[in-house]
Amino acid sequence: MPKHAKLPSETTPLANIFDLPTMKLKKMATKLRCHVITMTATAGSGHPGGSLSAADVITTLYFKILHHDPKNPQWQDRDRFILSKGHAAPILYAALAESGYFPVAELATLRKLDSRLQGHADRNLTPGVEMSSGSLGQGLSFSIGVALAAKLDHRDYKTYVLLSDGECDEGQIWEAAIAAAQFKLDNLTAIVDCNRLQLSGWTQDIMSLEPFAQKWQAFGWHTVDIDGHDFDQILAAFQEAKKTKTKPTVIIARTTKGKGVSFMENNVSFHGKAPTSEEAERALKELKQA
Repeated sequence: MPKHAKLPSETTPLANIFDLPTMKLKKMATKLRCHVITMTATAGSGHPGGSLSAADVITTLYFKILHHDPKNPQWQDRDRFILSKGHAAPILYAALAESGYFPVAELATLRKLDSRLQGHADRNLTPGVEMSSGSLGQGLSFSIGVALAAKLDHRDYKTYVLLSDGECDEGQIWEAAIAAAQFKLDNLTAIVDCNRLQLSGWTQDIMSLEPFAQKWQAFGWHTVDIDGHDFDQILAAFQEAKKTKTKPTVIIARTTKGKGVSFMENNVSFHGKAPTSEEAERALKELKQA
């Protein structure tokens, strides 16, 4: 067998089976946000704010950009998505369920004993999860290993990693940023969910990141700065990343924490607090009427 021939057990989708038009992407993002509210309210714990801010980016990835196959989660040539901001597991679970990795009804088991859907994603438990998360700052380093493996194995899959802006306080992020540029990983795209809030307040007051784009550029990355809730801009940024050669790309997605729910937007208390049943009812009503 030739060195890089595909193994007989591998299956390759003829085309991306998820390719929603923009209007359907918007509807799917609303559906995923509704799942986040219901899941966290049912569990009585979780991180709704950062899940809601990332919903549009993750919807675009799973239903437009990624080449993946829910019927074959270990397909060798799948694109990889790594959730570095692991506390946003509810939005990842919602996307995986709606994609078909496991039943949507299973979302109701979030954070329950013996559930496959723990507070932070576990690759040994949940189909479609690429990295077990917990401590912030590790996902970019992990993604570099995945992207390097693709280069060494002469495979064409892309690697995408979602970071939070607060997470970029971690020194490991910048060590990894140097390495990715050194290895010219043009098959790696990082997305930073810049919702401007972290656990205890505004990022600018805790550890200001600006000028953020220029920092990444100085580390050797191609940088795209977008509105992280504008699907046209999100799609254009991913296409630009695919066309960029000899360097990794970072998409700085300017978002709103708690996006879509008026009393959660820019409200730091919903970083790690689940809505009450009354709040969940109000939030779902707002989302469905938007």
